[in-house]
Amino acid sequence: MDLGTRVPELLEPHPSVRRVALSGSRAAGTPTPLSDWDFAVETGDFAALSEALPELTAPLEPVAQQWDPLGEHPTYMLMLRGPVKIDLIFFEESMDERPPWEVGADTLAAVDAHFWDWILWLAAKRAGGHDHLVRQELEKMHGYLLRPLGVDDAPTTLEQAVEAYVAAAGSAERRLGVEVPRGLREEVLPAILS
Repeated sequence: MDLGTRVPELLEPHPSVRRVALSGSRAAGTPTPLSDWDFAVETGDFAALSEALPELTAPLEPVAQQWDPLGEHPTYMLMLRGPVKIDLIFFEESMDERPPWEVGADTLAAVDAHFWDWILWLAAKRAGGHDHLVRQELEKMHGYLLRPLGVDDAPTTLEQAVEAYVAAAGSAERRLGVEVPRGLREEVLPAILS
């Protein structure tokens, strides 16, 4: 499936969509095998399109989907089997920085989706030689996601982040009496550790 064509095909029929354009490394012709698919989405009615996105993107059969809690601009993140990461970015809109995750039975699945999305993005950045960015993002990940799960020390590698997260998420599941589906982990983990 050519996502560069398929994603616009799915979104552009919506009446509030003005334009969907491939952006980022794939548009520039410089992706790594794990690079995400970034699309700039222009809309005349952000609220209406936001509400419609789960239905519009359903044919892609996402394993996980959610709004990026940390983006400078609203970004709808999808994770597909493969693993493949898609970001629908609304550059015309802005958003305030949100506080770190609050871990609870009702948020643990969203925390899990955010972690695996984030770590796959970092694996692509590592493959592209962006080591400084990876270190910065691991510090940020610690503050926003790992520390709220009870991880004391910031990881310095993706492997350390994965190990710390899996242990802390398992403890949180037992403490909260919930179980997060493993489908997303099973998709992403082999790509991180290969």
